[in-house]
Amino acid sequence: MPTVRRTILARPPNPLVTPTPEIAAIDNVPATTATELPALDIRPIQPGDDAAMAAIIRAVMPEFGATGDGFAINDPEVDWMHRAYSEPRCAYFVIERDAIVIGGGGVAPLIGADADVCELRKMYFLPRARGIGAGQAMMARCLDAARALGFKRCYLETLHGMDAAMKLYERTGFKPLPAPMGDTGHGGCNRFYLLAL
Repeated sequence: MPTVRRTILARPPNPLVTPTPEIAAIDNVPATTATELPALDIRPIQPGDDAAMAAIIRAVMPEFGATGDGFAINDPEVDWMHRAYSEPRCAYFVIERDAIVIGGGGVAPLIGADADVCELRKMYFLPRARGIGAGQAMMARCLDAARALGFKRCYLETLHGMDAAMKLYERTGFKPLPAPMGDTGHGGCNRFYLLAL
């Protein structure tokens, strides 16, 4: 198994990333200026993170109408992410701010696809993690892990309405696909992407 590194990111001043009072109120976090934003810490998931990640997934997915059959919110692994991503060729990371888990993301082999294809999985963030570079940092960490695990391509599924996520995917180099790959069991998704690693 490859060595996993921790990534700590200090946020540079940027007035465009200042949380609004409305977002801060929703997220129970005081609004801060960009220069006051603390560092973000990305690390491998631990068993003690399972409850936090399950709560994040169950809070974020309904924001985008991703409930019911065909969505990752109903995957059994949501309650035991550490165990699920301890399998061979899998990696899952959490991102912390002020020692509180505010999001996560991972990679695993894409079921029903060639062995060189992984899937970017369960990359979700609380509102306080959005707009401050957490998604870009997590994406880079997951893709680094995918390469280290020997994958050559990375697939992901999302849905219409997750516009900020789709912009991140496209900025990262993911290309839209006309149809799904593999067998994720997520029939509720309607946008598909692939990236050559």
